[in-house]
Amino acid sequence: MPEANDLFRIVEDMSQDERYHELHWEGSFGEYLDVVAKQPQVLRTAFQRVYDMIISYGQEEYTEFKHKLIRYKFFSDERFGGRDAVFGLEKALINLVNIFKSASRLYGSERRVLLLHGPVGSAKSTIVRLIKKGLEEYSKTPEGAMYTYGWLPGEDSERPELQLCPMHEEPLHLLPVPIRQKIIDRINEDLPEDAHMNVEGELCPFCRFQFRELMTLHQGDLKKVLDHVRVRRLILSEKDRVGIGTFQPKDEKNQDSTELTGDINYRKIALYGTDSDPRAFNFDGEFNISNRGVIEFVEVLKLDVAFLYDLLGASQEHVIKPKKFPQTDIDEVIIGHTNEPEYKKLQNNEFMEALRDRTIKIDVPYNTRLRDELKIYEKDYAPARVKGKHIAPHTLEMAAMWAILTRLEDPKKANLNLMQKLKLYNGKTLAGYTEDNIKELKTDAPREGMEGISPRYIQDKVSNALVVNTGEPCVNPFMVLKELEEGLDHHSLIINPEVKKRCKELLALTKDEYADIVKNEVQRAISADEEAVKKLCANYIDNIKAYTQREKVRNRYTAEYEEPDERLMRSIEEKIDIPDNRKDDFRREIMNYIGALAVEGKTFDFKANERLNKALELKLFEDQKDTIKLTSLVSKVVDKDAQEKIDVVKNRMIKNYNYCEVCATDVLSFVASIFARGDIKS
Repeated sequence: MPEANDLFRIVEDMSQDERYHELHWEGSFGEYLDVVAKQPQVLRTAFQRVYDMIISYGQEEYTEFKHKLIRYKFFSDERFGGRDAVFGLEKALINLVNIFKSASRLYGSERRVLLLHGPVGSAKSTIVRLIKKGLEEYSKTPEGAMYTYGWLPGEDSERPELQLCPMHEEPLHLLPVPIRQKIIDRINEDLPEDAHMNVEGELCPFCRFQFRELMTLHQGDLKKVLDHVRVRRLILSEKDRVGIGTFQPKDEKNQDSTELTGDINYRKIALYGTDSDPRAFNFDGEFNISNRGVIEFVEVLKLDVAFLYDLLGASQEHVIKPKKFPQTDIDEVIIGHTNEPEYKKLQNNEFMEALRDRTIKIDVPYNTRLRDELKIYEKDYAPARVKGKHIAPHTLEMAAMWAILTRLEDPKKANLNLMQKLKLYNGKTLAGYTEDNIKELKTDAPREGMEGISPRYIQDKVSNALVVNTGEPCVNPFMVLKELEEGLDHHSLIINPEVKKRCKELLALTKDEYADIVKNEVQRAISADEEAVKKLCANYIDNIKAYTQREKVRNRYTAEYEEPDERLMRSIEEKIDIPDNRKDDFRREIMNYIGALAVEGKTFDFKANERLNKALELKLFEDQKDTIKLTSLVSKVVDKDAQEKIDVVKNRMIKNYNYCEVCATDVLSFVASIFARGDIKS
């Protein structure tokens, strides 16, 4: 057991006194101007700060289906452990970041409400949560430093308490516009044109009152007025209600617009004599406290119409109207999220044209790429989080596969089925389909990802499978698929019988695909010699190259030139049902594929070509299967020699494919039953 001193030493070692002083810097207005001269970026607008924060994490470019895309590392959430990582939504995130970029350069989108629109569970809230969380952290860094100010009440007190600006304003607001503009112009002289600073807005009512009173006291001497100002570092925090706010719909009877723009402090009316004195008003509405940062509107279109009107001025004019006070300037990112039914209501409401005109919609669909959907569940059900249970290989993959299938539209091409379409989207190759064809498939189905099964439903049913099967040390795909199917009868969002029927049909399709996957895995475990597959592939490529170019092949053993080995080529091609009259097409297709890769400077890998890979493995399996009597598992009459060979296969499954003893045995028995029916080739 650790001693108390050992534990406290950890606290001492983690002490951050130096950083505390840095984050709680205070100084005079003149000292703040020195900071501005050295770090002009402290003057950035809220949109500029959010954009710079995202870019500061780095980015990487990649190409998908001939489209150049950018992956912004910020949304991987690595700094915070990946809990809120967003997978597979690069296009939506690129659109969002481009809007921030445009707004940061004052091109007009800074005067809009950003509306994330998509089906339930598509990561809309997660994206906003990441932005809020990232902005909090960014404000603590030297690059994200920002400042506000407070008023010293007098010089008599030894330790005067600051009366902080209730809206965390930029200190340069204290300067009259002509003076302020001269300072900004001087700063911009040394900055690139696309990095110019621009400080807009006037003092809030409270600070305007303080400023006016002090100007009267000092007979218009601005310098003496500024002596009453103390500038301090501003750290954004949602929990402390500083610079980051969240507003969500509640019962109409218990909610009014003062929650957005502040309310009168009735206790102070007696002190100051009137409810129009800014000192008798609490500037603590969500718009007020979110100034300089971000305000999130949860399910924004479910708000009462009266609240939506407040968004009009806040977005377009960057002003709000507190009760009994003039319009007050704000600088904040307004971002909301909603689902499709609510957005359709907005579109059909002719009285809300003004809001529609001030809204930029960013579609946030479900994933339509299997590997990205799988990452969601692998993050939630990693071995570190699931204690005492082993999740069998392909369990999460099959759940993710079914979810993706429900989101895809049936392909219009007669020779393509839904499972093949899923695999094409996931990066697999398919005969006769190029990247241009895949782009066409996506163009033909613009609403893909806007409907289907939510990741939340998958998470609920995987969780249920983990706790229901208490006596089982391992959870396999059939357990999870059973939960998914049974849950459909009680799914609150699937009430259409036809949709429910289609979902169950897709579950059957997923089970068939799982059977193929594990069958191939067992076949690979039986052949399990990758070098042998590579040699077989090299031999096949040599022969089809010679065949298509009407050349001879050099025999590796006799060094003599011979005709291409037709028997070898057909023995491989027949494994994937290439008819004799189509063999030439298939061979040319493989050679063209290799040639296209060579032009792009890429190396051919037979594993990337699903059909060829399958054919090679089946050929090798056929050459070796007779040595292992796997079907004896079904009859349960296994001699010692056969059992030893089966144990070798099982150990390969455990070592190479992450099976445990239980699920490896289950899979071998399942595949053995398929082999026993003679269904090896299909």
